Amino acid sequence: MPLITLTGFPSSGKTTRGKELETKLKQRIADQGLEYNVVLIPDESKKEDYWVSQKEKPIRGDQLAAVKRHISKSTIVILDGPNYIKGFRYQLFCEAKALTTNSCIVHVGTSKEKCEEWNAQRDPQDQWPKELMDALVFRYEEPNGMNRWDAPLFTVVPEDEMPVDDILDALRKKAKPPNQATVLKAAPPTNYLSDLDRVTMDIVNEVMQQFGQTPGGDVKIEGHEVTLPMQLTLPQLHRIRRNFIMLNKMKPMEISRIKDMFIAHLEKYWEVD
Repeated sequence: MPLITLTGFPSSGKTTRGKELETKLKQRIADQGLEYNVVLIPDESKKEDYWVSQKEKPIRGDQLAAVKRHISKSTIVILDGPNYIKGFRYQLFCEAKALTTNSCIVHVGTSKEKCEEWNAQRDPQDQWPKELMDALVFRYEEPNGMNRWDAPLFTVVPEDEMPVDDILDALRKKAKPPNQATVLKAAPPTNYLSDLDRVTMDIVNEVMQQFGQTPGGDVKIEGHEVTLPMQLTLPQLHRIRRNFIMLNKMKPMEISRIKDMFIAHLEKYWEVD
């Protein structure tokens, strides 16, 4: 089931709104007899981590890992946190899209002045330092419903009721299948690149050895009958090999097919030459 990403200024009431949304969604689901779970991922970041933007990366990494852990077609995940960077919201959108499920943004649109007022009412140890709060407001990339990763967008201000029914209706719509732009590509096996490098290098060495004996002749390379060109240099072979590796390093193939594919790649280049 879908992902709901909360976003807003510091001290805007995101956590309060997140708990409200969790409670009301559970109630609606029970009332309608739906078989969905609701999981609220709390914001466990520390204020001091936001002084330096580089320290935020581990925070976002932990949040993304928590989303991956819980998101499924039977679970509504609510992610609490600033989520003020549009690139991170796009990454979350892709995670949901890859599972062919929906996502939406709930923008807690409390004004900067009201956030400052609420922040001042906190216990001193829980308050956002003014300089840091100003910096985060300045950095904030407000969601835009015209962007597909920020849509559908629900903006709530302090006096608004949480639009639970509208959110639930939007999330229950049939999700569009992922396209190539949003499918998260799996990393190749850890030994694939080393095998690709080793196998192609072995073939290059064998080709040069055969060429030294029979330039332009018909020879067997790894069981394949090929016709060598009349002119061939080691730098040429290395250039062709680098091209083959660049084309295939992110599209893993079975190790047993590397020889066949690389030899066919070599022959194609020889025909052009």
